[in-house]
Amino acid sequence: MPEHGGRRLLLVSTNYAPEQAGIGPYATQIAEHLAADERQAEVHVLAGMPHYPAWRTDPAYRGVWRAEEERAGVLLHRRRHTVPPRQTAVRRALYEASILAHGLAAPPRMGRPDAVLAQLPSLAGGVIGARIARRYGVPYVPVVQDLMGAAAAQSGIRGGGRASAAAAGAVEAYVLKRARLVGVIHESFVDKVTAMGVARDRIRLVPNWSHVARPSRPRAEMRARLGWREGRIVVLHSGNMGLKQGLEVLVEAAREAPDVHIVLMGDGNQREHLRALGAGLPNLHFLPPAEEAEFPDVLAAADVLAVTQRASVLDMSIPSKLTSYFAAGRPVVASVAEQGGTAEEVRRSEAGVLVPPENPSALLAAVRKLAEDPAAADALGSRGPAYVDAHLSREAGLARIAGLLDEALEGRPVRPRGARG
Repeated sequence: MPEHGGRRLLLVSTNYAPEQAGIGPYATQIAEHLAADERQAEVHVLAGMPHYPAWRTDPAYRGVWRAEEERAGVLLHRRRHTVPPRQTAVRRALYEASILAHGLAAPPRMGRPDAVLAQLPSLAGGVIGARIARRYGVPYVPVVQDLMGAAAAQSGIRGGGRASAAAAGAVEAYVLKRARLVGVIHESFVDKVTAMGVARDRIRLVPNWSHVARPSRPRAEMRARLGWREGRIVVLHSGNMGLKQGLEVLVEAAREAPDVHIVLMGDGNQREHLRALGAGLPNLHFLPPAEEAEFPDVLAAADVLAVTQRASVLDMSIPSKLTSYFAAGRPVVASVAEQGGTAEEVRRSEAGVLVPPENPSALLAAVRKLAEDPAAADALGSRGPAYVDAHLSREAGLARIAGLLDEALEGRPVRPRGARG
């Protein structure tokens, strides 16, 4: 045991609470879970300023250069960075560069950590974590939520392509090859990570978990509150409105089917573009992100939950929204590439149906088929919570992360109950 009487840990994650979308909730729950473990003396987090998914700095942090906070027993160190309201490869590179520069210039004021974890996709956060771990000679453990080299090629970001993918992939490989162990959230990432030079026996599967509560209100009550009349089909997409989501398919679905309500709930750098694209469509609705307490009930009030991706997106990411969708107990329609990791997760859950990406007619056909057979739709949706209980519980997910850290520190495998694969 180290001299300070318990383990001192550092988590590097650009995203953290109060962000409620993307990887922020996972980083927050990991840090708070570790802080509650009596083996830890201190848990520190190096984070950015809250800005996701709106890609606007939270008003409470505007003008703040650095901030030190304590949240739920976690010592939080925030560093300012650029926040590009519109995504291009160049702007993304400047965003990462600002995170890297400030993180290296002003690392957290803390004693020697016993291990450093990092949440990727932030390449800058990965480099910072690797550098701090190397400085102190301690284990470095990144958890890959998204693959940035693949994202540059697949997401459709302006200025992306071969050169950007190669540059991002080179930094990603630098970060991952310096790890004691590498966590990945889905099997589809393994081949990509091994291709970067990471030995397969150093890769561990640590799937994300469902970080939201189960719905608690009657569906009819929440639908009435939202103004969703009974008898009208409501298709809901919740979460980030970015390039890789390819949400134009839902706007076109609203155009093709005036009787189907399409609801886009959340924020993101494509929100205004989508508003403009769907201007004048009375059945296309935009909602702000739901409050945490109401979020599960809003999901459960929909008839169908939609997950969409551009056809080019194959193995760069697994939408974190799926874990919340499954917990809500409603059927999922996934407009995604059949050979990608997202499709594999929907097939494994048996809680949704797959349709070709960027095809509004196919999406609508699946939605109408579910609406015509409510009993079958309910049965399909009910498999989601069962899948969460079997594979995606918070307890199992956090135990996998703790086991990954234990193995890196102790040099021996730790496989908690409920681990998959």
